[in-house]
Amino acid sequence: MLRVAVPNKGSLSEAASEMLAEAGYRQRRDGGRELVLVDPDNDIEFFFLRPRDIAVYVGQGTLDVGITGRDLLLDAEVEAEELLGLGFAASTFRFAGPVGDFDSVEQLEGKRLATSYDGLLRGYLAERGINAKVVRLDGAVESSVRLGVADAIADVVETGTTLKAAGMEIFGEPILLSESVLIGRKGEKNPAADILIRRLQGVLVARQYVLMDYDIRKELVEEAAALTPGLESPTVSPLRDSDWVAVRSMVPKKETNRIMDELYDLGARAILVSSIHACRI
Repeated sequence: MLRVAVPNKGSLSEAASEMLAEAGYRQRRDGGRELVLVDPDNDIEFFFLRPRDIAVYVGQGTLDVGITGRDLLLDAEVEAEELLGLGFAASTFRFAGPVGDFDSVEQLEGKRLATSYDGLLRGYLAERGINAKVVRLDGAVESSVRLGVADAIADVVETGTTLKAAGMEIFGEPILLSESVLIGRKGEKNPAADILIRRLQGVLVARQYVLMDYDIRKELVEEAAALTPGLESPTVSPLRDSDWVAVRSMVPKKETNRIMDELYDLGARAILVSSIHACRI
């Protein structure tokens, strides 16, 4: 039975459970507090854990795979690796300091840096040969400079409003672009996990694409196919009127209306769009 770690709370929790449910797995009902949930139909067992602990359990081999943040995976410094990016809970990890004090990362040499992600930050600094003291804090990192604990900080930045209120500004390139990821033990092959990965990939594709059907004259098929190439090739079927064909293709959801407009201008008619609920690519 595949043993999977799922976030039990926070920004990752609801989206992770929703994605697993779309992939056909049993999940906790609204308000459910189960710590362990067995899905015998799919031969899988879910363990609901703190997001920060998930990489540790997977890295030690206690659990087979898990869903956590890329930042939490790197911060844990364990024998686990990213198997699949899941496309939600995106965040940016950056440096910030008092306005006017820093222009580049190189200026951090010999400085004190406060962060809640000390493992991730130490690895970043070591790769760039920067010798700085890392101060581990569990929260309220923005206050550390004003309180004299640090000279600058490294933290997850969303709007930057909190930093501005603390008299700080972002500098340097992003340390990490993070998102939710599926992780597994480094170098370990698990056929049961491959099924989970395929299902989650199917959800990602279903969220990003729609099915588009339309009718068009035969002589315009090549031009129409250039607008709707699909993943491999569009499906073209004959109609009762031999001068026309029906075309079906997957198109990116965010480009749906533009493509429909261009197809209509080309001469396509009966243009229909359908959602994709599940797929295997």
